[in-house]
Amino acid sequence: MSKTWVLVAAILGSSMSFIDASAVNVALPIIQRELVATSGQMQWVIEAYALFLSALILVGGSLGDLFGRRKLFAIGIAIFALASIGCAAAPNIVVLILARSIQGIGAALAVPESLALISVTFTGDERGKAIGTWSGFASLTGAAGPVIGGFLAQTASWRWVFLINVPIAVVVLAIAILCVPESRDDDGARVIDWTGALLATVGLGALVYGLIRVQLADGRTDGSACIAGGLVALAVFALVERRERHPMLPLGMFAARVFTVANLYTLGLYMALGGALYFFPYLLIDVQGYTPTAAGAAFLPFVILQVAFSRWSGGLYHRLGARIPLVVGATLAGCAFLLYSRPGVGSGNYWTTYFPAVLLLGIGAVFFIAPLTTIVFDSSDPALSGLASGVNNAVARTAGLLAIALFGIIFTSVFAAGFDGRLAQAHVSPQMRARAVAQVARFAGGTVPPDVPAADRPAVTLAVQQGYLAGFRAVQYASAGVAFLAALTAFLALPARTERARPV
Repeated sequence: MSKTWVLVAAILGSSMSFIDASAVNVALPIIQRELVATSGQMQWVIEAYALFLSALILVGGSLGDLFGRRKLFAIGIAIFALASIGCAAAPNIVVLILARSIQGIGAALAVPESLALISVTFTGDERGKAIGTWSGFASLTGAAGPVIGGFLAQTASWRWVFLINVPIAVVVLAIAILCVPESRDDDGARVIDWTGALLATVGLGALVYGLIRVQLADGRTDGSACIAGGLVALAVFALVERRERHPMLPLGMFAARVFTVANLYTLGLYMALGGALYFFPYLLIDVQGYTPTAAGAAFLPFVILQVAFSRWSGGLYHRLGARIPLVVGATLAGCAFLLYSRPGVGSGNYWTTYFPAVLLLGIGAVFFIAPLTTIVFDSSDPALSGLASGVNNAVARTAGLLAIALFGIIFTSVFAAGFDGRLAQAHVSPQMRARAVAQVARFAGGTVPPDVPAADRPAVTLAVQQGYLAGFRAVQYASAGVAFLAALTAFLALPARTERARPV
């Protein structure tokens, strides 16, 4: 009976993170309007969470092995829930970003322990079925997230998007404390690589901060300095991990060529996904006039395809090898991003504009999501399969973290380049035009600030919509290029058939 409760706790605990990640994205335009935030600040609402999750997720797994997986799982859930309350109560954007950072720390403890609890509780075929069940529910909660987030933001408040985590957390904590047995690795190393964790957090944080600062006209100098500092910290991190006796990230794993290529592919493709799709809810709500609920439902075809074909796609690697599924998947994703760029402002309905792009991206993901996971497992030492999965998960999270900041530079540059000309064509008053150009960061988020005079508001709104669409298209082109590069990498560097790695 305890096995069932372990699976229930792991599924519910993970669902908090999955729902939160997908639901918050849809609520971002509403949050921006209410808290009067700039585009850079809104990026940090996502980046703060992703930073601590990606930098600490491997440490979270090690802490569970050392101090107890149930204990760390419960602590992570409690931190996540308390931070969710902080997000919901945030009076301004700064407090929201801080609370999102704490959420990321909680997720870095809870997410790896959910799978670790399943791994130590189930064996043989039972383990495969349990992980499959966990994965299926993860897809379902991911699908529900945007719809729930859009509905709550539209009918109640964006704050409820965070509060829905609290009752789930109470149930998970009760199950974990009462029904889940404790486990730890008594034979493992009794050392945590805190130096590596600190360097990874500082390096990624400085890099992302610098990239977001570069987007501002007055932030290029200190932004460049932060980027340089972040790169130095990450270089030191690599040196420390190479010499560390018990590293957070064993670099020796990358001696396996297929494992390295698979992670490079993950970095590129998930960067393209994260950058392209971050701006999508803004486009639908602020430019195309979708309701938050409709915007949340717009991505459902993608998730439905993953749920419907998950079992079929899981066997693609063993039927076709490593190269074909990854090349096909990335190529279709690149073509989908090009389709995302086609519609204009107010052009047609969803079914003739964005549905074909969402559908094609979903088909592409069928070819790369499950096969990529299998390739990562099979290309690493079986004794390190859990760590290999954790590394690949961290790479995917880091890709999303960097994507928003990198593609944000492309977006704001394109938006700002034509903004003055669009305002001039729209016959905005000279005073309003000068103020808008000087404060372009306030307008680049797609929302017209409330202090714009009523006489100028229609013209400014049109200029903002046209500028946002131009920036969105540039991001889609860049995402397509990165996806095609990932496909080329897989085609040139992966063998047609891949044998499972031997223990070393």
